[in-house]
Amino acid sequence: MSQGLVTSQEEFAAVCDEIRAAGIVAMDTEFVSEGCYRPELCLLQLAVPGREIVVDPLAVPDLSDWWRIMADDEVTVVAHAARQEVRFCLDNVASRPGRLWDVQIAEGLRTRSYPLNHERLVHRVLGKKVPGTQSRTDWRRRPLSDRQVDYARDDVRFLLAIHQRQHQSLSALGRETWAEAEFERMIDEVEAERGEESWRRLSGINRLDRAGLAVARAVFWWRDRCGEKLNQPVRRVLRDDLLIDLAKRKPRTAEEVLATRDMTRRNFKRHAEELAATVCDVLAGPEADYPERVRRRGEIHDDDHVLGQLLAIALANRCAELDVAVALVGTSDELKTLVRWHVHGEQGGGTPRLCTGWRAEVCGDLLTDVLDGKISLRVTPDGDTPLVFERRAASGGEETGAADDPDEPPFGHGL
Repeated sequence: MSQGLVTSQEEFAAVCDEIRAAGIVAMDTEFVSEGCYRPELCLLQLAVPGREIVVDPLAVPDLSDWWRIMADDEVTVVAHAARQEVRFCLDNVASRPGRLWDVQIAEGLRTRSYPLNHERLVHRVLGKKVPGTQSRTDWRRRPLSDRQVDYARDDVRFLLAIHQRQHQSLSALGRETWAEAEFERMIDEVEAERGEESWRRLSGINRLDRAGLAVARAVFWWRDRCGEKLNQPVRRVLRDDLLIDLAKRKPRTAEEVLATRDMTRRNFKRHAEELAATVCDVLAGPEADYPERVRRRGEIHDDDHVLGQLLAIALANRCAELDVAVALVGTSDELKTLVRWHVHGEQGGGTPRLCTGWRAEVCGDLLTDVLDGKISLRVTPDGDTPLVFERRAASGGEETGAADDPDEPPFGHGL
């Protein structure tokens, strides 16, 4: 095992047996994404209680045993900002991770620190410093230096200790189910990146007519196949903005494809004939097969922006009170969605996420009650939570909600 690396299939099999016996493992990866269709895995770091293990995927031909471990529900896999690791799992065994714990997400559910990079997270939770001098290295080059291998080990060295502390904290707070829901949501989002409707995330797609949507969909999947065949990033095959331009113009010949200035660049120009043929095939098909347009959002009201800002203040105050990261709870777009749903009755997207699951526990009733005028706001000099949201008296002098109980504190002071 040169330089402390696992470089043989037999060594790797023994490592996987050790992981199964432990029931918990920390993981990280080093990869290179520039210049290829999918990121190339260059190093796999694992840690079980008591030791760190660095596996060289360029020397170990078959890592499927590990990906099966990651996909089952027998072993807890602890990782940091694990979206790419989820993609590797989906690519290699076509299965979701079974018991994933993302320490970056978990930290945002017990503190207001989200997202934290690995170095800052280790320091915040454990008070330890982690060097970060190899983050820009080319992990494809061999041999790896001892310094690189040590850096790789540091990426997993502290994850199990962080997990233990977070697990204890979230359990005491009654937020374990929050964390589990967020891990699953993150995996859902990664899966959706390659779903059948992933082409709808292109910027500018909602401005196209149905024929344009059909062209965009076809060119999107043509680009994906071409990128895989050439092992190139799909945006090197065709940029998103040029794809949308083609969908607007619907060119039927190579000359028409090249009418846009940037399409004349060599890496785009060579695909002109294929692109024209793709457009022609789409337009020759029945209109009934064209995608439906997504219903546009309703009329934008003048007060929506002000209401969104008010809710942002209420949400920030509530998150400070509960010591939860506001960036993890909700975005400004989600607050605007809540306004359109609750105030203007837009139902197209269903119940807003801020009113479902654990987020409803944090802020759902608070935000909708603010919009309904059931809660008033006043300022106090109390540091992190300078605002108090108090339930207003109902007609006839009766109080509603929390104010029915004289011992119940107002919002902003330990709801």
